[in-house]
Amino acid sequence: MPFAQIYLIEGRTDEQKKLLIEKVSLAMAEALGAPLENTRVWIQDVPSGQWGIGGKTARELGR
Repeated sequence: MPFAQIYLIEGRTDEQKKLLIEKVSLAMAEALGAPLENTRVWIQDVPSGQWGIGGKTARELGR
């Protein structure tokens, strides 16, 4: 059972996340020869104040 765990800075729409799940699932099924129904994708939204880039939070950087 292929499993993808994806971390994103919060702020994406449900539609964007739905499309990401669809495309990642299809890519895993194609690349691994796994049945699509056996793929799993987990998206974790991370608050911008808890995401660090170059020693600063994403919030500080305006992301």
